[in-house]
Amino acid sequence: MAAFTKKTKPSKMNTLKRQCLHYQRSVMSFDYRGSVKMLLFDPTSIWIIGAFLMFAEIVLNLVVIHKVKYTEIDWQAYMQEVEGVINGTYDYTLLKGDTGPLVYPAGFVYFFGVLYYITNLGSNLRLGQYIFMGLYLMTLLLIFSIYRKAEKIPPYVFFFMCCASYRIHSIYVLRLFNDPVAMLFLYAAVFLFLKNRWSMGCICFSLAVSVKMNILLFAPALALLLLATQGIIGAFFNIALCGLIQLLLALPFLRTNPWGYMTRSFDIGRQFFYVWTVNWRCISEDVFLSRSFHLTLLICHLLLLVIFACKHWVSWLGGWKALLSMRSTGKVLNSNVIMLMLFTSNFIGIAFSRSLHYQFYVWYFHSLPYLLWSCNIPTVIRIFLLGVIELSWNTYPSTVSSSLALHVCHLALLFSLMFFGKVRQNLMQTKSE
Repeated sequence: MAAFTKKTKPSKMNTLKRQCLHYQRSVMSFDYRGSVKMLLFDPTSIWIIGAFLMFAEIVLNLVVIHKVKYTEIDWQAYMQEVEGVINGTYDYTLLKGDTGPLVYPAGFVYFFGVLYYITNLGSNLRLGQYIFMGLYLMTLLLIFSIYRKAEKIPPYVFFFMCCASYRIHSIYVLRLFNDPVAMLFLYAAVFLFLKNRWSMGCICFSLAVSVKMNILLFAPALALLLLATQGIIGAFFNIALCGLIQLLLALPFLRTNPWGYMTRSFDIGRQFFYVWTVNWRCISEDVFLSRSFHLTLLICHLLLLVIFACKHWVSWLGGWKALLSMRSTGKVLNSNVIMLMLFTSNFIGIAFSRSLHYQFYVWYFHSLPYLLWSCNIPTVIRIFLLGVIELSWNTYPSTVSSSLALHVCHLALLFSLMFFGKVRQNLMQTKSE
């Protein structure tokens, strides 16, 4: 008779040991280096890094709000200007604050009029800071979404963009300028353009212009993009839509004093104070105020736009024949075409600006990494240029050296975009809807 052996069940202790050994092998075999490399260098990992940075930004902004002293510059003047409208004054030539007359379009009045009531007639500064903190976080969400569509920028670059700039945090939560409001609407427009929602994007673009007219620096590239995607008829419709929004917002002021509104809110000849300039401290005040100097800058601005359009933009969009089509061709442009054209158009205008004040840094701060990583230059030079630009904007008051350094960086980036841009074949590809 065969011997009968009884099977014994493995003890719980042996099962636990086997599970621990399996877990240990998994931990030991996990590719940590590859995972870290992916998080830092793979553009598709942006939201993982972005989630961490958003949390860090919440903490950092709260610390800045509660620990760094608020400095009054324009907030009270903003409140005085919109208070005049609330009290029934619609003549733009009569609206002013402590820092001078109202020089912003009608959208500014409506937005800061809402803040006037929310912040108890402008007296609750802490609440205003929290609101601008919210604007900053919404801007970052849009920036992450835009850069995710491009799939060009390694995520580690966002550490420089988010937590490293003292000046940007100061502009948002310590100064409460209107520039961040305009840029929020602008980046919303860019995001919609990338989603092929051109009419909705133009609405946001026009709202951005209604807060501050520096947004018009993006307009030359936008006009070409509208021609390429919408045809002449569609482009005309979208441009008319932008104009209609401006008209509706400004209607109460246009009915009272149309010339006063136009000359104040869109005054392209307005003189700036030499004491606040960031970019032209390297010249004398007489030259800075000279009309011939202003005209020279304008000519350089327009000339660079024409050169970039003829050398790069038109060919990316399929040539003049494609641009002059009457009706929409149903093309969906590559995201990098849209971003590179819009951001370059804005950057050219900034590089040849008659004056840059400290709050103007937000006009191109979040687009600088994209422009730098669109050039075939070494990464160490990209980071160096970012660092020098940041130092130039953080030098207060500006000096001859800081202004010259800023100009050198601007010219280096313009030169790189012109001659070392990453114009790959897929940059020019389009697809049907």
